Amino acid sequence: MRRSLAGLVLMAAVVAGPATCAQEPVLLHAAGSLRAALTEVTQAFTAQSGLAVKSAFGASGLLRERIAKGESAEVFASADLGNPRVLAKAGRSGPVVLFARNELCAFARPEVAVTPETLLERMLDASLKLGTSTPRADPSGDYAFQVFARAETVKPGARAALEAKAMQLTGGPGTAPAPDGLNIYGHNLASGAADIFLAYCTNAAPIAKEQPRIRLVRLPPELTVGAEYGLTVMSGASPNAGRLAMFILAQEGQAILARHGFSAPTLPREGG
Repeated sequence: MRRSLAGLVLMAAVVAGPATCAQEPVLLHAAGSLRAALTEVTQAFTAQSGLAVKSAFGASGLLRERIAKGESAEVFASADLGNPRVLAKAGRSGPVVLFARNELCAFARPEVAVTPETLLERMLDASLKLGTSTPRADPSGDYAFQVFARAETVKPGARAALEAKAMQLTGGPGTAPAPDGLNIYGHNLASGAADIFLAYCTNAAPIAKEQPRIRLVRLPPELTVGAEYGLTVMSGASPNAGRLAMFILAQEGQAILARHGFSAPTLPREGG
């Protein structure tokens, strides 16, 4: 908590500027896993401030590449800390603040018998198709490969086997999107492209709504991998970009993230 508060103070110093309100919308680039949550956050921000927000959602690594190549951006909300830190190290943005946490889960087609205890065995099963997102382009893929690395300590040889069989179905520059309005992971499972898919646990609600027979399987403790989300404001951004970043970090923005299944690190803990 102290680290988050220190980062928030640093961010406030970086984005401080004239109190005039620019008429241009604030440019937000954000991880695809944040689409529903940050759409609600930006709507609340606009209702409170009168300031419009123009959002671009996608795989965090690909968004970082677009920003690095000169695409106009003001606030970057990434599904990891590494991508925004690359921009900060290059002098393209201010400090990186941890603003949300997530976790990886497995999602399985209804006919696949799997429990947390049998998950590793089932992922290694040659008859089952294992889906992940694309490492380096999308942090979800990097987190999935961290699961594979943890699997090596449980079963020697598992890492190489899982990396070899994993199909990188989402998050890459050439991967096919889901039909409009559908969750990409639920779509890949429902279509049979994958039998088991490693993806963020926050996909549980939209998948259950669209494909109620697809099951969520929690990773066992020895395979559990958490995801830390980083927020940064680009150098030279308008003061209004700083206002949006502060809104995301403040109680109202954090409460919205929590309602969408994220762990919100700056929310006060119950009982103190």
